[in-house]
Amino acid sequence: MSDKNSMVAVYNTHQNAEAAVKELQKSGFDIGKLSILGKGYHTEDHVIGYYNTGDRMKHWGKMGAFWGGIWGMLIGAAFFVIPGVGPVLMAGPLVAWVVGALEGAVVVGGLTALGAGLYSIGIPEDSILRYETAVQADKFLLVVHGTADEVMRAKDILKGTSPEESNIHFVDERVLTTA
Repeated sequence: MSDKNSMVAVYNTHQNAEAAVKELQKSGFDIGKLSILGKGYHTEDHVIGYYNTGDRMKHWGKMGAFWGGIWGMLIGAAFFVIPGVGPVLMAGPLVAWVVGALEGAVVVGGLTALGAGLYSIGIPEDSILRYETAVQADKFLLVVHGTADEVMRAKDILKGTSPEESNIHFVDERVLTTA
């Protein structure tokens, strides 16, 4: 049984995405199996910058409290400027998969580094394009990684958080199941 199945939930605001993470945490879900990503800023936010202090990445600007809180809960943080998508911040295991795709030159078939990272965990290309479009539109992706049972449990927990969409991707079959 693979532990690289995924559930991707799309949220319209960082408040909704943060509430979803907290709901999973409250339910006892292993937050080490969560990744979150979204745009780093809007032009009106006047972001001063990002910096790393030891093992914590900091963000100055309007969404600093959100990203600081997320980076405090989830392991791994990154800031990328992805052509066609723009500036993207992320936290969680997805960071390592995107970096692995970049370092291994796995970016194939016209996929961005983000797309290659998602593809490497079993998400089909047509879904990747939808997720990149959502990030371009300033939405947030919450990605849950784990066994089939774990991602199904996460999907059930997250029903009450009203994601715009929620999809399960089973890596073994590369089949998309939507709700």
